[in-house]
This record gives sequence, structure tokens and C-alpha cells, in this order.
Amino acid sequence: MSNTIHKKIGSKLKFVYSDNDTLSVIFQDNHLLLGVVGEFNSNLKELEKITKTNIYSRGNSILLKNHPKKNELVKNAITFLTEQFIINGTIEKKDIISSVNEFMIDEKISRSKKNIEYIIKTPKKSVIPRSERQKNYVRALKENDVTISTGPAGTGKTFLAVAVALTMLLEKKIERIILSRPAVEAGERLGFLPGDMREKVDPYLRPLYDSLYDLLDYEKIQKRIEIGDIEIAPLAFMRGRTLKNSFAILDEAQNATDVQIKMFLTRIGENTKIVINGDPSQIDLPNKNLSGLNRSKKLLGHLKEISVVDFDHSDVVRHPLISKIVKAYSDQNND
Repeated sequence: MSNTIHKKIGSKLKFVYSDNDTLSVIFQDNHLLLGVVGEFNSNLKELEKITKTNIYSRGNSILLKNHPKKNELVKNAITFLTEQFIINGTIEKKDIISSVNEFMIDEKISRSKKNIEYIIKTPKKSVIPRSERQKNYVRALKENDVTISTGPAGTGKTFLAVAVALTMLLEKKIERIILSRPAVEAGERLGFLPGDMREKVDPYLRPLYDSLYDLLDYEKIQKRIEIGDIEIAPLAFMRGRTLKNSFAILDEAQNATDVQIKMFLTRIGENTKIVINGDPSQIDLPNKNLSGLNRSKKLLGHLKEISVVDFDHSDVVRHPLISKIVKAYSDQNND
């Protein structure tokens, strides 16, 4: 697949330097040009704003008039966005943000040949790691028996894990996906919530459903859930089980105690992967010291079968403002 995409880019884009400060990106395919430029040049306007450069649309080309280093940055960004449109048929705002981050424009790893092995291809979209840590995380998910990841919201901890799990299920490398979260939020207890057990726990598990629906059609997800290929359950329901041929993800693990995380980890059986994700800055337990997430990293991080990935605000891809919010709170806590 890497050679195919690389050839497509090479045949559809041409870069012409008029002088040191002027670069034309010429498109051989008008449909591709329209996809990259966006409706009413919306993608170019966003890219122009983010990079603080001058970008113009001229016929079948995009014209860059800036300092050579700025032109090179935007050239790499346009190349990435072109790849994104070829792969997914669409460009989202987060793709534009990612196209200019340090990971994507690094000369050694910005080429599609270098990154293609980390693309997670699902039925609805291809998921592309958008930072160096995300790339390491995807590698860990594929290669290690257990992966523990921590970091703020929006860094892709859950979404990337669900994407890898889903591709493994569809490729029949595993038989079942198990998604779990502690049912602990804002001090509420299940017994005091209205409805039967499913109605009580579903709100806690909704983010896991959202990730699945973003990667596979709703009807297909529901069918997989009905036949047991995908199971979504609160952490308390995992006790006493042995997981075989499975991919199990414990989300929001900062709200699990040391004993609960140990219980989840020891469910591992033959041909099973376990992922534990959480944000230590968002503990909802009455006693924050009871959280077992950081302790699990300290106790198990040295084992070769276990990979630990720590994300920070620079890995946030959900929205650029989230990165700024996370950094502001982090800086305040460090003062």
C-alpha cells in the first residue's frame, strides 16, 4: 500500500519554484485539488491561519509566497493533506492541524513510505497516528501483550486502541473485543441511578460506543455486540473471567483502584492483548490516592512484555484549544 500511495502523490502533484520565495503546487487532478483546497478555499484558509503564511489558489495550482522555510512547511502540509484525501476521501480540521505539527513535517519521517505502516485501516476510515508518541503507541498495541498509557484527553489513547482492536477482529486475529470502564463518575453509585443494569451503565460506556461507531457502521457494530464479538461492560463484571483470543481495553483506568487493575490484568489468557488507559489528572475516586494507574506503571513498566506510553499536551489532536487548556492546568499544578 505504501508504494501505491507514494506513486499516486508523485503522479498528481508537481512542485515548481519560480524564485526563492515563490512555490507552485500544481495538481494534475481537479477533483483532488478541490478536496485539498476545500469548499470556498476553507482548508487553505485554515492552513494559512495556522502557519501564518500566504497561500493562494490559482487555476489548477496552489501558490505559496513566503520565506523558503515557510514554503517548505506548507508544501509538506499540502502533501500530507493530499495523502489524507486519497486515503479517506475527506479532510477534517484536525487533519489540517496535524499536517503542520512537528511529527509530520520532520524531514526524516514525513514521507508516506515512512508512516504508512502505522496507518490503521478500518471500514469507515483510515486512522493515522499524528504524533511520535501516537506512532509508538500503535506499535506497542500491535507488538506487546500489555500496554499501559496515560495522558490528557484528546491524545487518542482510547480511539487508537479501539481501532487496532477492531482491525484485529475483522482480520480474525482475535475472536472478541472487550471494552471496559470503571462505573465511577462524580461520586454517583449505580444503585441510585434509574433503570435496569444496562441503562445504569451505558452512560459510563458511551465514549467506547462512540469510538466504535466512528470506525464501523452502526448496524454492523450492533450485530457484533449481539453475537458477542464485541462486549462492553463495567469493570466490576470482569472478575473471575479468563480472556482468550481477545483484545481487552480498560478505559478511564485512573478511576480504578490498585486491586481492580490487578484483577483486570490477571484476566489475560492465550492470544490476548490488554490495554489500560487513563488520565491521572482526572481522578473521580473519593480518595484520589486509591487510584492504581500510576502504581501499575511503576510496578510493571520494567517487564519486556509490557509497554508504557505517556502522552502530554503536545499529543492532543482533538482540538488545538484542548492542548492549550491541558498545558495551562499542568503548568499551574507544577508551580
